[in-house]
Amino acid sequence: MSNNGAAPANNLVIRQLNRRDYESVWHAMQDYTDSRDAQSRDEIWLVEHDPIFTQGQAGKEEHLLFPGDIPVVKVDRGGQVTYHGPGQLVAYFLLDIRRLKCGVRDLVTHIEQSLVELLNIYDIKAYPKPDAPGVYVDGKKIASLGLRIRKGCSFHGLALNVDMDLDPFKRINPCGYSGLEMIQINDLSGPIELAAVEKSLTKIIAQRLGYINLEHVTGFTHE
Repeated sequence: MSNNGAAPANNLVIRQLNRRDYESVWHAMQDYTDSRDAQSRDEIWLVEHDPIFTQGQAGKEEHLLFPGDIPVVKVDRGGQVTYHGPGQLVAYFLLDIRRLKCGVRDLVTHIEQSLVELLNIYDIKAYPKPDAPGVYVDGKKIASLGLRIRKGCSFHGLALNVDMDLDPFKRINPCGYSGLEMIQINDLSGPIELAAVEKSLTKIIAQRLGYINLEHVTGFTHE
């Protein structure tokens, strides 16, 4: 999954995956990270998942209150338990953070501040919390964040609630917090088209991380 040409740190691939099941994308992230080398390009994958609960490495069973008919998968990202479903924008960051000269905390800050900047465009006043990764509006959580670092490279990423059914979050303690209320862009009179939100978010994040050359592609190269 690497290319033979030069891959300077300012090159970024934006990969649109549309709607896909969670586990196939998760394993593709692992494969990309394990097989990449110094010439592999950094990528951001944009995807919308079928309904699923994901339980991070620190996730405790007690936070899965009554998952019911929605599958639960234990994954290798940081954090507790969260929900993914249609109408939620998920962005995965497959970045060589050593090449970027970006620490893990710095990357988390860049992602959170990019979300704050994005939401500010829609007159939504959002903010991060130092003790609870993610982005919040009036005490309610609008975006979740969980990363994994392997071989100096990141994978996993963020989930931004845009226009979705929030009821499944009531079946869990979101991110391990009992009673934490979730909110979405649609509740706050922002845009509900994922494509528009994706375009703005990736532009902001690319600028914050110093990428100059962006290549937009659809699907995986082997498809």
